[in-house]
Amino acid sequence: MKSIQDFFTTRHDQELRIGFFGVGYDVYWNQFPGLLDELMIKHQIIMAKVPKENRIIVDFGMIDNPETAYQKVNEIKSANIDILFCNMLTYATSGTFGVIIRNINVPIILVALQPRKALDYSQASTYMQLANDDICALPEFVATSTRMGKKIPEMIIGTLTDDKAADTKIAEYCQIASVLKGLKSAHFAHIGHPLNAMLDMHTDATMLTSFFGCHIVQCEANEIVTLFEQATEEEIQKVENIILDFFDTPDPVSDPIAVKLRKEDLRTSAQVSVALKKFIELKKIDGLAYYYNGRAGSTEELVMSNLIVGNSMLISSGFPMCGESDLKTLIALAIMNLLGIGGSFAEFHPVDFNEDFVLVGHDGPHNISIAEGKPVLRSLKKYHGKPGSGAGVEFHIKEGPITMLSINSTYDGKYKFIIAEGESLSGPIPPTGNTNTRGVFKPDVRTFLYRWMKEGPTHHFALGVGHNAELIKKIAEYLNIEAVIIPSK
Repeated sequence: MKSIQDFFTTRHDQELRIGFFGVGYDVYWNQFPGLLDELMIKHQIIMAKVPKENRIIVDFGMIDNPETAYQKVNEIKSANIDILFCNMLTYATSGTFGVIIRNINVPIILVALQPRKALDYSQASTYMQLANDDICALPEFVATSTRMGKKIPEMIIGTLTDDKAADTKIAEYCQIASVLKGLKSAHFAHIGHPLNAMLDMHTDATMLTSFFGCHIVQCEANEIVTLFEQATEEEIQKVENIILDFFDTPDPVSDPIAVKLRKEDLRTSAQVSVALKKFIELKKIDGLAYYYNGRAGSTEELVMSNLIVGNSMLISSGFPMCGESDLKTLIALAIMNLLGIGGSFAEFHPVDFNEDFVLVGHDGPHNISIAEGKPVLRSLKKYHGKPGSGAGVEFHIKEGPITMLSINSTYDGKYKFIIAEGESLSGPIPPTGNTNTRGVFKPDVRTFLYRWMKEGPTHHFALGVGHNAELIKKIAEYLNIEAVIIPSK
């Protein structure tokens, strides 16, 4: 994987700007000397819980009365933050919060982490209570949010130390903010049209910008073809070596259209990969959805039907791609990529009713960073249902928990997330030069498929590792998009 990542260093992670402010009640400071200092130490401990990688912490200090809140709101706006944590350090009147929730349009998380797991009742005092009054103002703050016409903020309730659940939630909300930031600043390229008039694939580029913030860059196949023709022998051989180092190239098995990787297919895949890298750098894009036929026997057909290997390496390096011109699934892949859980282009293949699983996979690009073992390259005499021939990528997703995300358009012009969790099991897969995984879903595969289909998904979806349904649902909620998790009972 290292050689692939060294070659495709195209995506630059953006630093996440995370804001914090504490709340309290200014009347307390003269009444209880030392309380403010103790609370601000708590404030520093909570901020230190944020994962450090690609993070900038912006501390807005204590807001303990409405006047300070009005002063701080402009400071918060100008700081260009991506997420805002409100540390509930003690009781605070909602006048410290109302102006913030009304004027700040990034995710706001109320953090109530109590220093003591319980009061020492034999030694309890008003001071001790106030130092641990983290949840006291939560009802007042959420009631104020509803009166301001805002959604109730997310909350983290727990203890300041030795609380893994609370620490995990802080990290997860930073992940969510990274996804939202990544989407709204992304430029996704689009080439061609959906395959064969697949009606579930069509989408309005303007609506994608409206809901997700991303920009769709309309590109032409000839731009990649030109770069393909300009690739040098040195560049092609370098990528050939990378491909052979990373992929296995076994002998054929049972499929008559899948043969051992041919030299000409390896060369074409390498030359297209060189062109793709340059195309991405030239267009300054963050993802690509494509499908383009080209005239039979033309260079356009050769190039556009042989993006699979280069695409698979790019996806694994943090650059989402999908075939059949599926922009909605490209968004799903980008979400999984930004969460760091993979994201591979997938659909349902035949069901195994004997062992109660369904094959999950696709031809075309796949995220080989989540492969179990060494991925395989085979030469395909024909791409089924598509023009051309060439190399195909085959592998099995890592064993363990998996999450699927389908994004579809609704009748009223909105979007819907359909999410499910399952397990990837080891076992034989068809040796067809396509990726497949044995997907097991509760309570049984037939019931799961009925439930999945009834939610109206597209036939494509993003497949990632781990169980992350609730996390993805929260992302949908912040985007004001309907989301459904398929039940497993």
